[in-house]
Amino acid sequence: MSKDFNTGEPLGYFLTWTTYGTWLPGDDRGWRKRDEPESQPPNALFRSMAEADMTEPAFILSVTDRATVKETIQKHCHIRGWPLHVANPRTNHVHVVVTAPGYKPETVRDQLKAWCTRNLKETYSDREKFWTEGASRRYLNTEEELEAAIMYASEAQDRKDRDQ
Repeated sequence: MSKDFNTGEPLGYFLTWTTYGTWLPGDDRGWRKRDEPESQPPNALFRSMAEADMTEPAFILSVTDRATVKETIQKHCHIRGWPLHVANPRTNHVHVVVTAPGYKPETVRDQLKAWCTRNLKETYSDREKFWTEGASRRYLNTEEELEAAIMYASEAQDRKDRDQ
């Protein structure tokens, strides 16, 4: 099954955003220029310039923070009536697969990040920056794409031996 051709809506969005300061331009793992899909090679000069521009230390989500973020996303999606397929906060990024008819992925991302920030501020009242700007957003137009995104966001992350 593919997207709903009556409304032109995708079946879902796969959103990923990183925590502040944990994946900078020039990073050794590769990086992306804003609004460009191609990964860029490492660049030590860009990385050092980005580090110099940081106004706060990098933000790493603790186990408690991850639970707060997940619960916040679940509650917001419930309130909005958006079917949430998976929310998987990691130590340095968050994956969300959600269906949000009538909303652009940027709007969904901005609302989720804003509510997560509000709730994290209860613990980190002096902190200003929790997330990097923007996020990766992928339109999921087929059942296969939706299932693959759910699998990646929920199961493949743990197989990478990260955050453990």
